[in-house]
Amino acid sequence: MSLSPQVPELEKATVRMKDAEHVKKVLSRLRKGGANQLQVISDFDMTLTRFGFNGQRCPTSHNIIDNSRVISEEGKKKLKDLLHYYYPIEIDPYRTVEDKLPHMVEWWTKAHNLLSQQKILKSDIAQMVKESDVMLRDGVSVFFNQLYQSRVPLFIFSAGVGDVLEEIIRQAGVFHPNVHVVSNYMDFDDQGVLRGFKEPLIHTYNKNNTVLENTEYFQQLCSRTNILLLGDSMGDLSMGDGVADVENILRVGFLNDKVEERREKYIEAYDVVLEKDETLDVVNGILQFIVAKT
Repeated sequence: MSLSPQVPELEKATVRMKDAEHVKKVLSRLRKGGANQLQVISDFDMTLTRFGFNGQRCPTSHNIIDNSRVISEEGKKKLKDLLHYYYPIEIDPYRTVEDKLPHMVEWWTKAHNLLSQQKILKSDIAQMVKESDVMLRDGVSVFFNQLYQSRVPLFIFSAGVGDVLEEIIRQAGVFHPNVHVVSNYMDFDDQGVLRGFKEPLIHTYNKNNTVLENTEYFQQLCSRTNILLLGDSMGDLSMGDGVADVENILRVGFLNDKVEERREKYIEAYDVVLEKDETLDVVNGILQFIVAKT
C-alpha cells in the first residue's frame, strides 16, 4: 500500500518495510499527538553521522580520536587491532546479544584504557573534530532545527565519546537547548589531561535503563508518550526503555553495512529500514508529517 500522500519520502528506493499498513497507522497516531506528545531518541555514530562518503568509511566519534595526531603510532595500531577483532563480533547476525555482551565490555574497556595512556588534552578535542573526516548526514540541520522550532526534545544515546560528539554538533551549529546527550564522557584531571572515562560504560548492547542511573530525564517528559526512535544497530532498539508510558513508537533503522546478510533481521526489528541511505530525508519527511500543524 502506498504511503506517499502521507510521507512521500517513504517511496524512496532505499526504504524497506515489513508492514506498511502498521507504519501508516503509527504515523497517523503520531501526527494526531503532534509535537507536544513527541520525543525523539537517537543513536549518534552512523545514525546522525554518515557511514561513508565516496566509497570511504567516515569516522565515528571514537575513530576521530583514534586517527588524530595526538595518538602515537603504536596506540593507533593497537586500537586498529581491537577494531578488527571485535567489530565482526558486534555485527555478527548469528550471535546472540548475550554472547556479544562480554566482548563489547572488553572492547570498550581496552580502547578507553589505551586512550587514557595517550595524554590527550581537553583542549585538543575541537581541533581533532575540525581536522577529521566526520560528516553529518545530509539534512541534519533541517532535522535539528525542525525539532528545536517544534519544541520536541532530542535525546541522543551514544556508545561513542560524548565530548567528541557534542563538539561535532557544536561545530555544525545545531546544538540547541532541546538536545540531551548520554554517552561515554572523558574524565580530565585539573591540568586538562585525560585520565580515564566516567562511569557508566556505554557500549552497543547496553543502551537501556541499566546505564540511565536516573531516568529523571524521561520522567520530566512523562506527557511525551510518542517516540520516534533512530538507530543503526540491534542494540539501539532498547534506547526507549527508560520511557514509562509509551503509547506509540516508530523505529527507523539505518542499515549501513553488510546489507544482504543483515537485511532480514533489520526488517524484522525496525518498522522502517533505510538501506545505504546517507541522508535524513526519510526521517525529515516523517518528522514534517508528525509536527505539521493540522
